[in-house]
Parts: sequence; structure tokens; C-alpha cells
Amino acid sequence: MHLDPYRAVLRIPGMRLFMLVALIARIPATATITALTLSVVLDRHLGYGAAGAVTAAFTVGLSAGSPLLGRAVDRRGPRPVMWVTGSAALAFWSTAPLLPFGALIPAAVVGGALQVPIYALVRQSLAARVPEEHRRQAFSLDSMAVEVSFMVGPALAVLMLTQMTDGSLALRMIGVALAGSAAALWAYNPQVTTHGMTPRPRPPRSSWLRPNFLLTLWVIAGATTVLSGTDVSIVATLRAQGQVEWAGATIALWCAASLVGGFVNGAMPQPLGMLTLMLLLGATTIPAGLAHDWPLLSLALIPSGLATAPTIAQSVVTVSRLVPESARGEAIGLHSMALTLGNALGAPLAGAVIDHSSPAFGFAAVGTVGAAGALAAMAASALWRVRRMRRPSIGVASADYASVDYTAAELAAGASGE
Repeated sequence: MHLDPYRAVLRIPGMRLFMLVALIARIPATATITALTLSVVLDRHLGYGAAGAVTAAFTVGLSAGSPLLGRAVDRRGPRPVMWVTGSAALAFWSTAPLLPFGALIPAAVVGGALQVPIYALVRQSLAARVPEEHRRQAFSLDSMAVEVSFMVGPALAVLMLTQMTDGSLALRMIGVALAGSAAALWAYNPQVTTHGMTPRPRPPRSSWLRPNFLLTLWVIAGATTVLSGTDVSIVATLRAQGQVEWAGATIALWCAASLVGGFVNGAMPQPLGMLTLMLLLGATTIPAGLAHDWPLLSLALIPSGLATAPTIAQSVVTVSRLVPESARGEAIGLHSMALTLGNALGAPLAGAVIDHSSPAFGFAAVGTVGAAGALAAMAASALWRVRRMRRPSIGVASADYASVDYTAAELAAGASGE
């Protein structure tokens, strides 16, 4: 393993402060879904079905808003977007406890659409600030920071909603924290292009919204389907064994394995490729259901945990290579949308399978979906490259042919982990 590339990333002027600001800013964002769920169940005394409707509405808003906010960052820079989304977060989370349930669902769609785009903005800035040869290490550090924030944010949401006498105060505190995150990023004004904010021509979507980019979105949606389904399967398995109180510790150990995997991915001279990592993530999730108590389950989740952060990091590296800088905000917004859609799909998929069989089949279902998705992506990639190689060069404009050759090379680089 080589640590010098990590040191090179952290030596970039301002990078350590930026990583710290990004880590702290993400924590309230990771608490949102948990806070909405517990607020509906505990404060409104409604069922988990009603809570699921609210979180689904919030997720729909997130999915729709991510590419639009990314496009706004491309055009206007981060500061106007931070001002608008920070104000919207403060407004939504302050008024959500006062709204009747029927009004909360459409408000959640708007609140999700205008969620502070912390994840996308941080990744866009890293792509702009870090030379390409060190981006894998930068995005590995970023994936590790995400794991840390997810170990803290939801736990804080549970603590506040269960221990505070007024649950509405907890939601307002989350709104204030999100607005604070937006204010911190507004003040920091992260660089999103290599040349600062110098306007550059925006290419048409058709120049980068191509099969290789869509394949990357497929991969990240499949990976997060596995992850969100695994969350549900962990809780269901331990609940069936009367050990549900250990679910938090089990998930924390799973996240710790992901941290290790992310670090190793960045330190390896020749890491595994994106499609291989997705295949490993899905395949190693399948047998986790054979464990029937929390220590064995924690051990069984280590292999999939090791593949988690590297899969996400490698997908962001691939997006940063495939998309022109002036469209990178929208592209990373689409990447965030794919993450959100995968998260939204995995939990109900695992839950439906568990309801009709057993918790073990929840792991098997989402793991199979992930592994099958990786194999399908590998087959599509191979077929596309074969068709490109067979395409006659006669009659093809040189600029068009160069563009096709460029995107094929980028797909090969993304799949091989170079």
C-alpha cells in the first residue's frame, strides 16, 4: 500500500480544513430520514406506513432536486445555491411539526428537492481541486468521511427524538444545523472548477450523457440498493433473535469495515474496478443471512463492508473522468439521484421479501440484485466495446470518432480502476 498519494491530497492548500468542514456539514443531512420517521411515529402517533409515505415523499424530492441544484451550481456557483437551500431547510424543518399530516407530504417533496446539496458540492469541489492522479485517494477519504457522518447523524436523531420532551424542537434543531451547514459552505465558497469561477462553455448533454455515464449511474443505484436493503435485513435478523438492541452496534461495525475498505482502496497501487467492486458487494452480502446472532452477523458483514466505500468512491472517480468540468455539477447531481433511488428501492425490496419468507432472504434478495446488476453491466460494457471496435471508420466525422473513442477509453479506465 502507498500512503504518499493520501499525503499529497492533504497537502493541497486548504484541503484539511475543507475535509473537516465537509465532515461536520454532512452530519445533520444524515439525520433527516431518521428524524422524519421518528417524528411521525412518536410525535404524531401514526404508524410506520405513514412515516414511510413522508420519507418517500422526501426521497422523491431529493431525486428530482439533485441534478437541478447541480446544474444551478454549474451556472451560478455554490453561493446562491447555498443561500436558497439553507433558507429552504430552515423553513421546512421549522414548520414541519406544525403542518397537518396531509400537508406534510407535499411539503416533504419540496423540502427534499431543496435539500442542501452537501454531498454533491463536496464531490464536485474535490474533482476540481485534486489532480486526476490523486482523485481516487480524495474520493476514498470522502467515502470514509461519509461513513463517519452516518455513524453519528442518525444516532443523534434517535437520541433527540426519544429523549427530548418536545420532538418538534428536535426537528427545528436539525433545520438550524442544516442552515448552519449551508452557511459554512457559503462562507467557504468551495472551488467547483479548475479555473475558479471563470465562465466556460457548457457542452450539450449528448456529449457526456452517454452509455458509459449511464452505466455508472446503474452501478451506484445497484450498490445503494444492496446497502439500504442490508440495513433493513440487519434489524429484521436481530429482531427475530431477540437482539434488536444490538442493531446499532452491528451497523457501526459494518460501517467500520467500510472505512477500512475505503482506506485500502485509496492506498492500493492498482485497485479493483468499479464493476468488480459492485459484484463483490452483492455477492458477499448474500451469505450474511446465515448468521443468527449479532457477533456472527457483524463478522459476516465484514466482506461486504470492505467493498462499500470503494464502490462508491470509484463511481465518483469515474463520473469525474467522464464529464466535462462545466457540466460536472449536474452530473454529480445525477449521481446523487441514483444514490437516492437505490436507497429508496433497497429497503422496501428487502422488507417485502422478509415479510414473505425470513430475514435471511432479505440479504439474499438485495445481494442477488447487486451481483446480477454488476454482471449485466459487465456484459453491456463488453458488448458496447465490441460494437465500437466493429464500427467502420469510413463516413464518420473525425471529431465524432474521437468522441466515441474518448468515452470508450474512459469506460475502460473506470472499469479497470486505473
